[in-house]
Order: sequence, then structure tokens, then C-alpha cells
Amino acid sequence: MYFIKIILICLLFLSSNTRLSAKNIIGSKDYILALQKATNIMVNDVTSPVAASRYYAYITIAAYEIYHTVNQKEYSSYQTVLNEFPTIVIADFLSKKADKNLASILMVYRCSEILLPSGYLIKKEIDSIKNIFANEGDQFIFNITLELVNNYLNNFILYVRKDGFTKLNNLPRYTPKKDLGFWQPTAPAFMQALEPHWNKLRTFVIDSAQSFKVIPPALYDTSKQSSFYQQMEEVYDFVNKKNKEQIAIASFWDCNPFIVTQIGHVEFGTKKISPGGHWIGITGIVALQNNLSLAKTLEIHSLVGIGIADSFIACWDEKYRSQRIRPETAIQKLINPRWSPLLQTPPFPEYVSGHSVVSSTAALILTQYFGEHESFVDDTETLFGLPIRKFQSFHQAAREASLSRLYGGIHFRDGIEQGIWLGEQVGKKVITKLQPHF
Repeated sequence: MYFIKIILICLLFLSSNTRLSAKNIIGSKDYILALQKATNIMVNDVTSPVAASRYYAYITIAAYEIYHTVNQKEYSSYQTVLNEFPTIVIADFLSKKADKNLASILMVYRCSEILLPSGYLIKKEIDSIKNIFANEGDQFIFNITLELVNNYLNNFILYVRKDGFTKLNNLPRYTPKKDLGFWQPTAPAFMQALEPHWNKLRTFVIDSAQSFKVIPPALYDTSKQSSFYQQMEEVYDFVNKKNKEQIAIASFWDCNPFIVTQIGHVEFGTKKISPGGHWIGITGIVALQNNLSLAKTLEIHSLVGIGIADSFIACWDEKYRSQRIRPETAIQKLINPRWSPLLQTPPFPEYVSGHSVVSSTAALILTQYFGEHESFVDDTETLFGLPIRKFQSFHQAAREASLSRLYGGIHFRDGIEQGIWLGEQVGKKVITKLQPHF
């Protein structure tokens, strides 16, 4: 069987013009553009949702910290606050002569270059900035700032590599349970379970992956009066009776990098943004909407990045504890063998809904930072051919993201509701532990 990857959108990071100038202020737009280019590489690499969350956390933390290494006024560092995050000391002559704005942009690119599998692609952005500064006679500023960034990264990457990620491939392979009610791979690709040991990664703010325990899922029960069966019927009915608005909501929040379409003996892979990437996109939209300074833009992105990363660790801990069956598998077995969900089922257990966890965490952090009634237009998915959606608050967006999993036929009601609860607990922990930033 041939596997053909089709890129449905043109990734612009290799050809887009960089407006950076040595004599113009480098600001929030430039930082958000740099993050978008990192996102484009993740999409191109088909980066999993959990891996993307890890990359966003480290990239945004490093960009925030390097900015304030140069500018330490009104600065609350993450050093010694985040779990195991060390104090990193940089020589005074570097921090005094470097440009803090340029440092934050170069950090996004250098961190992406080191961490992302195809990070080498982003080196062209660094070379482009170097040429701009050289042409304007400011080569020294560029060189000293890049040296600062590289010196900081020498220590920062040591911290990154101790989070347990490099050990995951050496852990025992996951084998799905054969008993009724447990997760099994689903069509069309029948992929292996994604990152079953993700809960072993070092967390950023929460004490451990097990810090917050959700209520166990409804027991697998084939009797029509049981909670499980009724929830299964609810999913079945929503997909069968779906309306245009529900289809639009499900599609907008799909964010599944693993979509595979099968035509005959050929499988076509479609590349999409991750749930974390979607919320990083929303963060950028609202930062620009509020004309945030670069310092504030760096701060809110790092807070959301930290929250998203911890929420995935907590969520994955529960997924592989309960190992619950997906609606697709249950419905085909108990109701209709030819039924299929609106969205393609992702390759990991159902309980709890990852989108519900991540969205609730991000929404709580953004609400604490911007307020309860921050309306915005979300155009994050326009690059993937989807129309904009308007929201009156972050909580409205998060609730819609959660319900999209029901409309799409890939989650049960209790997986969604408990996912929301778990995400809120992680968000509250971020706000409490990092209070000086809010």
C-alpha cells in the first residue's frame, strides 16, 4: 500500500518577507510571525499534539527569559519557579550590549532549529535577519545578540533534555487490552497508540501528572439503561442528525494532525495544526488586538505554553489509566457496524477529551490575563481553508471546542465534561503558582 502525503496549503515560512530592521523597533508582530513559522514546521512534520505542546512551552519560555536577561526591569523570572528550572547566568558584557527585542526573535528561531525535527528549515530566517543588519551597518548588534542567545541556549537545552522525553522510546511498547470496553486502533490507518508514556515527562507547574484525578468514566455496559449506552446513543444521534452549525464547529476545532483518507489502495495524509497550536494562534490574535508590548506578548505566550504543556501531560496520564474505548469502536460493535464519525478518530484512548482539557486550561489563563469579556475573531484555521469564527469570550471558545468532540463523534459526554474540569484545575495551578505574571 502506498502512503502519499498531500500538503493542502502552501507553507510560507521559506519565502515570506521579514520586515525586521536594525533601525526599526522589533515588536509583537515579529514575534508572533516567528512563532507562526515554527508552527508551520510542526505542521509540515506532522508533529503530534503532545509533542507540539512541549515545543511551544520551551520556545516561549526561552524567548521570554532571554528578553529579560537583557532587560531586567519589572521582571519576574521563571528560574527556580518552574519545576527544576535552573538559574542561568549570562556574562554582563553580552546582556548589556545585546538587543533584547532581537534576542527574543532569534531565540524563537534558534530554539526551533534545535528542537524541531525539521528545524534546519528555519535557519534561513536567521540568515535573512543577519543580512538585514549587515546591510544597515549593524552587524555588531546582530552578532553580539546571537552570541547571547547561543550562550543562554547552551544551558537551557541541558534543562530541556532532562525532562524525560529522550527516554520515551526505550519504554515498553503499549499493547491494547483485548477486554471489552478498552481502546482499540481505528480505521482507516489503524495507527498505534500515540505516546502512551507521556505522563512520565517532567511537568512545568503542576506537581505531577497525577496531581488532579478525574471521576472514572462510566463503565462499559451494553444494557440500554446504562450511562455508557446512553452516552453512546447520544454520540450516534448527534452525528446522524448533525446540522450545518455543528459540522462547522466540529471542522473548525478538528486540529488532528493524523488525518488519513483512503481511496482504493492509496492513503492520503492531510496536515493540520495541533490543538495547542490553535490556542497559541488565539493568544497571538488577542495580543495584537490589545496592542500589547513585546514584553507582555512574550509573557502571555509563555503562560499559555506552560499551561498547554502541563494539561497534555495530565490528560495523557488519564487516557492511559482508563484506556477507554472510542465511540466509533463501540457504536460499530453495538449499534451499527457501518457507522463512522464525522471527524476521524485520533490514535489514542477516549477518556478524557484532550481538546476539552487544553482548551479549558488556555481559556482560564487568557481570561485571567485579559478579562472575562474579551471578544475576538479567530482566523487561526483560515490557512487550512476554514472560515473565521467569532467569540465573545475565551470560555465560549473553549466550550465550543469541547462540544466539537461530541458533534464530531469522537468523544463521549463524560469524557468532555471531566476534561473541562481537569483543564480548569491545571489552569488554576498555573495562575496560582505564577501569580506575579497576572
